[in-house]
Amino acid sequence: MSIAMARLAVADGTRYIAATPHYMPGMYDTDRTHVLQIVDQFRSALTAEGIGLTVYEGGDVHVTTGLVDKLKGGTLPTLNGTRYFLFEPPHHVVPPKLVETAKTLLDAGLVPILTHPERLTWIEKRYELVCELDEIGVPIQLTAGSITGDFGSRAKRWSDRMILEGRVDIIASDAHNTVSRPPGLSAAVRILHGMIGEANTHRITQVNPALILRNEVLQPKLRAQMPIDESEKTKQTNWSLSSIKDAVFGKKR
Repeated sequence: MSIAMARLAVADGTRYIAATPHYMPGMYDTDRTHVLQIVDQFRSALTAEGIGLTVYEGGDVHVTTGLVDKLKGGTLPTLNGTRYFLFEPPHHVVPPKLVETAKTLLDAGLVPILTHPERLTWIEKRYELVCELDEIGVPIQLTAGSITGDFGSRAKRWSDRMILEGRVDIIASDAHNTVSRPPGLSAAVRILHGMIGEANTHRITQVNPALILRNEVLQPKLRAQMPIDESEKTKQTNWSLSSIKDAVFGKKR
């Protein structure tokens, strides 16, 4: 399955990908040592198959206690061993002190990347939390399928809003398999071109991912790309989705 997914990713134009299994104590007890072992095995398999895809270590870290010590101590995987890591809040419940937790991580020299906020079921009632996280320096990552509408109109509406408000730093494939959740960014990239232009799309899909992998500071965001229809802010629909597993970074034209 991994080899088949790699072939799909390369065919779609992706050349760099991060393997980001979940970490959730008691359910997904994934530590960095194990991730590194599996990533090394996968790299060898890709070389043997002649597939031109570079794989980096990573993890999708769910909001829990003790993250600073675990991340700083190397227990949990970050993106390519940098200070950047995927940071996933619960889908259906607003976690207490989410902003305070993010500030603690930032103060410790770590950079939590908020994963797929457009798919959180509580975003309608607490969108201000997403905005506050963005404004204190937490990068925002959207799922490509939300941009294309594959996750439904609700996720697309919220992703569109965040894109047009200039809140988005990167996008991810959130790939899980070859059929229902295949890797690929090109369709979302085409939509981004139409919404925010080529330069800003390049920043989100190529420049920032490369900066993350090099442990460098992300490029500044371009705020308020377009005015938001006020009527869109109050619309609510019911939609729940599963959590992220894999994040894809970088495109070559």
